[in-house]
Amino acid sequence: MTDANAPDPAFDTFTSRLIRREALRRAALELSTTTPAGLESALAKISAEVTEEAAEAKITPKR
Repeated sequence: MTDANAPDPAFDTFTSRLIRREALRRAALELSTTTPAGLESALAKISAEVTEEAAEAKITPKR
């Protein structure tokens, strides 16, 4: 009788590969500016970076 709780290396490898593939797919969609959601995400990141840099510039005195 086989142990139902024993780890299955083939299954673990397969599911890990699927999880990585899905993560890469989602990241590509987020970074793609050809979709409305991707464009919105890219603009939001740029806006957040610019806002952060402006806030740091106000706090840090110029030399």
